[in-house]
Amino acid sequence: MRLSPAQAIVGGFGGANGVGAVLLWLPISRSGGTFTDPVDAIFTATSALCVTGLTVVDTAVHWSPFGLAVILALIQMGGLGIMLLAALVGLLLARKLSLASRLNTMTEAKSTGGYSVKRVATGILFTSLTIEAVTAVALFFRFLLGYGYSPGEAAWNAVFHSISSFNNAGFALFSDNMIGFVADPWICLPMCAAIILGGLGFPVLVQLRRELKTPLHWTMNTRIVVTGTLVLLLMGTAYITAIEWNNPSTLGSADPATRVLAGFFHAVQVRTAGFNSIDIGQMHDETLLGMDVLMFIGGGPAGTAGGIKITTFAVLLFIVWTELRGGTAVNVFGKRLSRAVHREAISVALISIAAVMGGTIAILASTDFDLDAVLFEAVSAFATVGLSTGITPQLDEGAKLILVALMFLGRIGPLTLGSALALRDRRVAYELPKERPAIG
Repeated sequence: MRLSPAQAIVGGFGGANGVGAVLLWLPISRSGGTFTDPVDAIFTATSALCVTGLTVVDTAVHWSPFGLAVILALIQMGGLGIMLLAALVGLLLARKLSLASRLNTMTEAKSTGGYSVKRVATGILFTSLTIEAVTAVALFFRFLLGYGYSPGEAAWNAVFHSISSFNNAGFALFSDNMIGFVADPWICLPMCAAIILGGLGFPVLVQLRRELKTPLHWTMNTRIVVTGTLVLLLMGTAYITAIEWNNPSTLGSADPATRVLAGFFHAVQVRTAGFNSIDIGQMHDETLLGMDVLMFIGGGPAGTAGGIKITTFAVLLFIVWTELRGGTAVNVFGKRLSRAVHREAISVALISIAAVMGGTIAILASTDFDLDAVLFEAVSAFATVGLSTGITPQLDEGAKLILVALMFLGRIGPLTLGSALALRDRRVAYELPKERPAIG
């Protein structure tokens, strides 16, 4: 039976998720040698495969070495799988279009229209493993020389956290996540670098590797992702650092250099990584709301980041700016956006908002937690971020399963929806009469 791309994506990830959940449920995966609660096993497998990082049990204590290996394999599978599937969708889209449209497809779809399947897969694998290896080496020497870990322990921690970082997963081998390293730039900055690179997306990484010094040759996709990433990182760092500067429960008790480092670290994490070096549950409400926005936007397409993606958000901004100026065409970096892209961006954004709001309302109906905390968890799950105010382990099974659905939808949904919209080519030979409703 021939499956559509959407069916293949959902079926493949659903099957991998089921296998991972069964493995984590078995006694061999738990440090105590007993069965894990089925819902907790499903939740953890989904969180790992969807590279989210939300947890309902203490990762460092609950899981055995085998269980941690399963989690690490799911993270790697989820990160590589998403990038590969996104790239292959770009190939499929490019081959479906006419030759005259392929250059636009390479820019607007995934920038992979000129590559073979084998070349795309090899490139993604090589890029991913190289970045993970470099990050692991940096972390290895810091754990070994700075904290007195044994070579084996330093290597295991370095490899685990490098893979978790590049794939924007947010799983850590410490009960307090990365709080113990809040003032250590030799741990925080290599992880941040891996997270940022993973969040840029494979097409952007390929072009930067080849044309880093010639930005005028960059595609629209690369320009939007790079510019958006820099702007959001700077704004996020300034916003989080400024609001939490005097909060004694987060940044207020640290020295100025540590406050700035922690502010930058968390501005990177809201790009869908999910590590935390301070207690998220002690942050001010306005900080959490700002982080909700940053998490929802996410990172670049065809990468390990989640959210609606920088490109989607940028297209919406350019549409609004064009309307405010009274323009007729949406122009971005000297190029005109097709109206199909307008509709795709609006559709992805509105469906994503509906998913987050629906999940938030459902969890609120079954729990006694405040809106701020529940909304934060829902956005974190849908955007596959993994940051938490601490309420996730306290949720009942129904609420946990809602978060599972949000994680799966947030990771698979935008890719599936985006590819379905892009590949949909329904032409009609007529147009209905125009009529304009009142707006505003």
